[in-house]
Formats: sequence, structure tokens, C-alpha cells
Amino acid sequence: MDNQVTVPAADLGALLQKMEALTGEVQRLNTQLEAQRRSQQVLEELVTDLTPVFNQGFKKIVSELAEVDGQFTAEDLLFMLKRMLANTHRFNALLDQLESVLDLLGEMDKLSKPVFNTAVAALDQLERKGYFVFAQEGLRITDRVVTEFTEADVRALGDNVVTILRTVKNMTQPDIMALANNAVNQLHEPEPAVQDASVWGLMRELSDPKVRQGMARLLRVLKSLSNQPDSPRPN
Repeated sequence: MDNQVTVPAADLGALLQKMEALTGEVQRLNTQLEAQRRSQQVLEELVTDLTPVFNQGFKKIVSELAEVDGQFTAEDLLFMLKRMLANTHRFNALLDQLESVLDLLGEMDKLSKPVFNTAVAALDQLERKGYFVFAQEGLRITDRVVTEFTEADVRALGDNVVTILRTVKNMTQPDIMALANNAVNQLHEPEPAVQDASVWGLMRELSDPKVRQGMARLLRVLKSLSNQPDSPRPN
């Protein structure tokens, strides 16, 4: 009679659960190994692709450093790195100032656009009104004045500028301007008839009080001219 081993149902169920857990763990390990294998493959492909680039870059660096051979040493590079590390706070402060300047330039750019547009519009309006043409003609007149007058003439003008301005001020008084206007209007009047220009006609005009008043003013002006000292004639 064969001996048979009887396993309790509870123990059999526990054994099955352990086997299922072990199978799940094995599958999880296989998944991780597969992911690691793929990552390793991607890394190997990346290294394969970048190796020629690094080699070419290294050759380029060696070629460039060959040009400064004898002028640059490793000690110089180390000293520069030490100085850069020692002045890190200054570099940070410099970057902060640079950021502030860039922010300021940005704000100025925002403000300069409407100012520029306003200036362009104002210049266009001045051009339409003829200011630029007037300024161009003014420069032409100034050029003629400079070419026509000598340094001595300009110096004499400077010495007498006060007298000239006082004369201009007196000439622009209302009564003087009215008198000049009346004289110009009379010059534009038609020529008198022949009989009116005779001696007897002139004698009749002298009986007019306004004519006598005008002649008195003219004589007073002529008298004042005779009282002026003789000025030397220009050469």
C-alpha cells in the first residue's frame, strides 16, 4: 500500500499565494531590467553619436590653443579661475546692475516711441509750413553776409550795435512809423498835373498849414544833420 501525503487546504492556498507573489516580483524585476537595458542602449547610442563631435571639438581646441603656445599656461588659467571665484559677489553685483540697465532701456524704449512719433509729426508740420525752406534761405543770406563783410566790418558793427539798436527802437515808434507810412503812400500817389507843379501852385501849397508844418520838420531834420560831426570815409 503506497503512502500518500495529504496537504491541508489552508497550507496549499498559502503556498499558491507565495508562488504568485514570487512570480509578480520576478516580472517586476524583468521590467526594471528591460527599462535599464533600454536606458543603457540610449546612453550608448548617445555616446556613439557625440564621440565624433567631441573629437572634432577637442581637435579644434588643440588647434586654437596652439596659436597661443608660449603665451598661456595652466597656471594662468588656474589664477584666472581663482580670481573669478574670489570675485563672485562682484560679478553678481555687475549682473544686477546690467539687469537694471536693461530694465531702464526697456522703459526708455516704451517712452521713446510716442516721443519719436510726436517729434516726427511736429517736424512734418514745420516742413508743411515752410520753416525748413525759410531756414535754408536764412543760411543762404548768412553765407552772403559772411562773404560780403570783412572782420573789420563785423568789429565795427559790434562797436556800434547799441547805437544801431537805439536807432531802430526810435524808428519803430508809432509816430515815426505813421510818418513813414504816409510818405510812402504819397510816393505811390499819381503824379500831379503840370499846372499844379507850377511855381504859383507851389506857392498856394505853402499857404496850407500842414505843408508849412511838414517843411518845418524837414528843415529841423536838415539842421540836425548839419550838426553831426564828419565821420571818416571807409577805404
